[in-house]
Amino acid sequence: MQQKARTFKVVPFCLCRCLTKNNPVLLVLVALCLLLTASCQRQAFLYTGFHEPANQGLRLLYTQDGYHWDSLPGIFLKPEAGADKIMRDPSMVQGPDGVFHLVWTLAWKGNHGFGYASSKDLIHWTGEKVIPIMADQKATVNVWAPELFYRKDHKDFLVVWASTIPYKFPKGLEDEDNNHRLYYSLTKDFEHFSEPKLYYDPGYSSIDATLVQRGKSDFVLVFKDNTRNERDIKVAFGKTALGPFVNQSKAFTPAYSEGPSVLKTHGKYLIYYDWYRQGKFGASRTKDFKHFENITDNVVVPKGHKHGTIVPVSGKFLKTLLKQVQNRAITGINKTN
Repeated sequence: MQQKARTFKVVPFCLCRCLTKNNPVLLVLVALCLLLTASCQRQAFLYTGFHEPANQGLRLLYTQDGYHWDSLPGIFLKPEAGADKIMRDPSMVQGPDGVFHLVWTLAWKGNHGFGYASSKDLIHWTGEKVIPIMADQKATVNVWAPELFYRKDHKDFLVVWASTIPYKFPKGLEDEDNNHRLYYSLTKDFEHFSEPKLYYDPGYSSIDATLVQRGKSDFVLVFKDNTRNERDIKVAFGKTALGPFVNQSKAFTPAYSEGPSVLKTHGKYLIYYDWYRQGKFGASRTKDFKHFENITDNVVVPKGHKHGTIVPVSGKFLKTLLKQVQNRAITGINKTN
């Protein structure tokens, strides 16, 4: 079944890219095949990302089986917030009202906030703005990789990010301006945020956190150990979305891996990560977050994709999005305002 799905899903969109400029009629025919395929699926996944040097904006991948990804052509949101006008580590979550909320990294250093925008259809967006979440912490070096999680029981959004505050924690192996810890804030409307608090301190520099909920009181924190002798992915376990997180694992990815994102399909969790020194993505599969299987050779992620987050969507939504993207490609109109 997977092999059949791979042929139907990946090859047609590759053809779409080849035909976009020269034959819009054939492009529409191929797009219709994709729409029919998507409409038969109850669930699909989008994967937010960007391309270096991070100045073009939000890009999206999609999949229907969780293993084979393809690109949705075009830029979905051009970065306008912040001094540097870049977008790195875009994280997105869909709220209960169907609205998508997007946050992203604004700069390597010298900033106290992250970018924010929202959209109902991923084509039309609200105005971008900077959320100066660490403005009261004047010594803050940076705000990296904000990650979103919706807490259904509290009806609010959890934002987790990594920041360095020199001399706040034991130095360890890192320089004072690179000794990250994970922080969090809560919001219901992305206008009012709770005071930033320490989210998780494993005792060393850590970044790129993503949260998985397995049950009512069962959470898994997936994060990067950013110390010089590691730079790999680990997990820890908690009973609430705010922790505390315990029973930290050993690394289950190779060195120079970061930006983990997780999806669940057929009772198994797939953990994707940016294997940045190799210039490609890796993936691990697990049922319990204790035993991990390397499935890097079994996944397809387009070259150039840089890490964001995976978002589950309905097959109906994907069908609509594909149609909108194809219309935009045919007309040449960029609606990412």
